[in-house]
Amino acid sequence: MGKIYKSLIYDGQISLSVLDTTDVVNEAIRLHKLSPLCAAGLGRCLTVAAFMATSLKNENEKLSITVSGNGVGGKIVVAADGRLNVKGSIVNPQADLPLKPNGKLDVGGLVGKDGFITVVKNLGLKEPYVGKCRLVSGEIGEDFAAYYAYSEQQPTAIAVGVLVKNEKCAGAGGVILQPLPDCSEENIEKAEKLISEFSDVSKKIDEIGVDGIIKKYFSDCDFTEYETRYHCDCSKDYVDKVLISLGEKEFSDIMDKDGKIEVLCEFCDKKYVYNAKDAERLFGKANVGKDS
Repeated sequence: MGKIYKSLIYDGQISLSVLDTTDVVNEAIRLHKLSPLCAAGLGRCLTVAAFMATSLKNENEKLSITVSGNGVGGKIVVAADGRLNVKGSIVNPQADLPLKPNGKLDVGGLVGKDGFITVVKNLGLKEPYVGKCRLVSGEIGEDFAAYYAYSEQQPTAIAVGVLVKNEKCAGAGGVILQPLPDCSEENIEKAEKLISEFSDVSKKIDEIGVDGIIKKYFSDCDFTEYETRYHCDCSKDYVDKVLISLGEKEFSDIMDKDGKIEVLCEFCDKKYVYNAKDAERLFGKANVGKDS
């Protein structure tokens, strides 16, 4: 279970979020068999999605994020809901690149920067909110800071990271700062200086934990604590509805051609297999997928 701690700092003028998403990233590694580089890229996106989900007003609200930068990892998709469940996928989960000269994983090369971040929020209104911003570096933190600035007009400082050791996530999370309206320039400058302390936030989480970070940097703050987890809500009923929406003829055509239909959930890699016998259950007839 991941943790999110929220508070206000600097005279109550800056919103602070501290996240530990180590368990969330380890579940993504387990489900998708991620390379260390992909764990870093997808894990950073999952961390930001968990943070963004804290702004949802009720459990039924949802958001989805697509990061498409034409990098070697392919498109990254993450989703979250008002219960702070998160899930995600990357097209090429085993993608890899040489380390950067500073010895760090090349997340920018994995993601690429020839493309966009697209955020869709379903808030129970007639139309979803859609925000879009061109990628800046592919390193995720800078890109989402740009997204907040350009799409939501909310200055945001973001430090996110994922540390992988021996094919497991040893530390993942982030520190995110957002000035409230009428925040003073002095406090904005203090926040900019503060965020620079967390360029190695995943290493700090590995070494001293989020509790250690809070004790060292934010000991005088009163925090509200939330839990987040990697959870996929796919189900047989949902897949049934998707296949029914295809229509009986298309279902029958696929069955005649392939003998079965396989549906693979992109978020948990669970496979749903349908054969001709499922036709009667779905469409009330038993002859779908059979020669007449």
